[in-house]
Amino acid sequence: MIDDESFRSWLDAYGHAWEAQDPEASATLYREDALYFETPFGEPMRGADAIRDYSSEAAATQADVRFGSEVLAFSGDTGIARWRASFTRVPSGVRVELDGIFLVTFDDAGRCREFREWWHRRESRRET
Repeated sequence: MIDDESFRSWLDAYGHAWEAQDPEASATLYREDALYFETPFGEPMRGADAIRDYSSEAAATQADVRFGSEVLAFSGDTGIARWRASFTRVPSGVRVELDGIFLVTFDDAGRCREFREWWHRRESRRET
């Protein structure tokens, strides 16, 4: 069962791992057999190693990452949150803002077993 405090704690850890660009910290949030759906139509990433690789690739192309979230609902083993993030693309310098929703399902140990996200993006060109 997930509750408000444990879901907020998980979201804080997720945000900290992204902001710190720490793929190892990110991978520890997921079960070894976790599914991560970046889009509703694509195949999921499968397992903590794939999620670690994804996080590592993102870290190589993002700088000055900022993340925030708010719990919208939780029931049983599933939580829903709104999230916002921003970062600068490397090397283009384009600033990216994201706004989206997470649907996160947890195991009994509080690790994510299934992660789904939906988001929209706005980009701002750097001024010359």
